[in-house]
Amino acid sequence: MIATCAVYAGGRRLRDIAIKEIGEVLASTDDFVWLGLVEPDEKLMRSVQEAFSLHDLAVEDAHRAHQRPKVEAYGDCLFVALHTVQLIGGDVHFGETHLFVAPRYVVSVRHGASASYTPVRERCERAPELMAKGPGFILYAIMDFVVDNYMPIVDALEDELEAVEDQIFKVSYRRKTTERLYHLKRRVTALRRAVLPLLEVSNQVGRSGSSLIPEDTQPYFRDVHDHVQRINEATENMREMLATALHVNLSLVSVGQNEVVKRLAGWGAILAVPTMVASLYGMNFEHMPELHWQYGYPVVVGITAVACLVLYRRLKRADWL
Repeated sequence: MIATCAVYAGGRRLRDIAIKEIGEVLASTDDFVWLGLVEPDEKLMRSVQEAFSLHDLAVEDAHRAHQRPKVEAYGDCLFVALHTVQLIGGDVHFGETHLFVAPRYVVSVRHGASASYTPVRERCERAPELMAKGPGFILYAIMDFVVDNYMPIVDALEDELEAVEDQIFKVSYRRKTTERLYHLKRRVTALRRAVLPLLEVSNQVGRSGSSLIPEDTQPYFRDVHDHVQRINEATENMREMLATALHVNLSLVSVGQNEVVKRLAGWGAILAVPTMVASLYGMNFEHMPELHWQYGYPVVVGITAVACLVLYRRLKRADWL
């Protein structure tokens, strides 16, 4: 449940510490602590709360998860909730990250589908001059990592949308295509619900005016906000394209059904000619001039065939057959 707990000073990592040492470190030095947790239980969260003097409501939110993306201030501590996303087996899975950021510490709590933040820590430790900016830079690095993980999901969904569009126009109607469009629309809608609140969160954090985010760090948060806007626009475009694709698919189904009805109607009209002639001669009238004529049968058959041929050519020209 504890990923990493380390002490930093001057932008450089000094050493790893245990939870019970946090209070002593914060009381005796000017260093700051970066603690990473993964789905902690209630007992661990209480220990972390005591070590950092975290607010009860924020701790409760971080422990239970199921929060909307938001930013809240508890004294000099910012509480930030983010939705994380991963593509697993072709399905989009969501998780949550909760961040406690104060002048002397950063605590990250991960729940559900979420990539490890080890690459974020390594990236920050390779840039001590940026780490020296304090916990505000770590908050940016984690938010940037979370937002960047949305891009491969968006790209994968866009590729799937293109494949479905090709299938719509190249393959005759298949029920599976409509089902695939519907499930893709559900995933895009779920992704959009996760992305949309991030616009407010990234904008609010970047413009919070908190001492945690000095002026020279604000451009980094504006960059995160720009990335979120791009992802939001991409999901909105996909949602519109999916609605259009679903409409086009249903329209093509209707056109295909109309073509079948036209062909059936055309062949029905052609078959109506011999049916009518046969029904006339099937009445068994005794006084019919053609009955006793030597050429009556071939003439009637010929006239019927010619009538059917003429009707066939006219229907073919009208694109009914």
